Amino acid sequence: MCLKTRRMKCWTGRPRSAGSSPWPVKRALGYKPPLDPDADALMNPFWSQIARELSPYVPGEQPRIANLVKLNTNESPFGPSPLALEAMRAAAADTLRLYPDPEATELRDVLAAHHGVKPEQVFVGNGSDEVLAHAFVALLKQPKPLLFPDVTYSFYPVWAQLFGLICETVPLDGGMRVRVEDYRREAGSIVIANPNAPTGVALPRAEIAQLLEDHPNIPVLIDEAYVDFGGESAVPLIADHRNRLVVQTMSKSRALAGLRVGYALGDAGLIDALRRVKDSFNSYPLGRVAQAGATASVRDEAYFRESCATVAAGRDAMTRELIRLGFVVLPSSANFVFASHPARGGSEFAAALREHAVLVRHFNKPRTAPYLRITVGTEDDARRLIAAAADILGNE
Repeated sequence: MCLKTRRMKCWTGRPRSAGSSPWPVKRALGYKPPLDPDADALMNPFWSQIARELSPYVPGEQPRIANLVKLNTNESPFGPSPLALEAMRAAAADTLRLYPDPEATELRDVLAAHHGVKPEQVFVGNGSDEVLAHAFVALLKQPKPLLFPDVTYSFYPVWAQLFGLICETVPLDGGMRVRVEDYRREAGSIVIANPNAPTGVALPRAEIAQLLEDHPNIPVLIDEAYVDFGGESAVPLIADHRNRLVVQTMSKSRALAGLRVGYALGDAGLIDALRRVKDSFNSYPLGRVAQAGATASVRDEAYFRESCATVAAGRDAMTRELIRLGFVVLPSSANFVFASHPARGGSEFAAALREHAVLVRHFNKPRTAPYLRITVGTEDDARRLIAAAADILGNE
């Protein structure tokens, strides 16, 4: 974990590309081996010391291969709301010569109405990653350490390193669950993903409320990227907790990953801090097309509810099939599952699935090495995944 006396030695959760399949197979699936950042740092004399020391986040692969079952980046298997697509087409007009509304007023208004808060309690940004990064600077950087789980979203330690935060990781329990009582320790701030990633395990709202009661005088951020698939949002707790910030995204449940829209909800004082950082970095984070599409998506409540329910049903069906094949699957409230199999290690299984043109994600760290993170896809994606897994297990 991160220590006060050492600069950012905590787990970064950086995923290695799945396993040990031969390079020809990897290349056939569009995989490109990453450049060695340490070698680049040694070769390039123009890098700053910060750039040399960073351990950057590694996003999931985005190969352009036909007939690939892509279950590695938690994207929606369905398209965006038809109303959102129509609004974006309408926004792609001559008015693109003009700067967008820097405050995204209309979008903030509809988000406020959707969540039952005031517009001044809403902040929007270029994806939830940008919103979270602003929060690390504006709120979470405190004299005492930032706490987050030892297995969680792997961008957290990257931002901590980049912005010079002191941080400590808090181990998940043996069932890969967050225990709020483990956070009853000295802290300057806390960030928890709920449901957690990559585990998919969720905390009930009552436990988040207890966490807030335990820490009334420090900022507590709950990252709800996956909450719409079965978790309990902590947004209703905002009214009684001035230290509480909720961050959500439109990339998952609203199928707008390619648009890059995220937002935060909280006390107006917290939102003002985020705005101050934004206006010291990029005053126009959301373009006209993004604001139009996101606004229309929030207004299309029926499509949103239907797509979330369909994904949740697909997750439950996929879980049953994986269990039938002998997998151990953690209880998920997200649009993915975290599963292991006693017959194969995670890296080995991921590599074998890759050879069947099925791409999942593997995080090669001690606590996560046995597991695969598998995104919920279409019914056909699920059939091909299960068929590939059955074939792999049958060929032992």
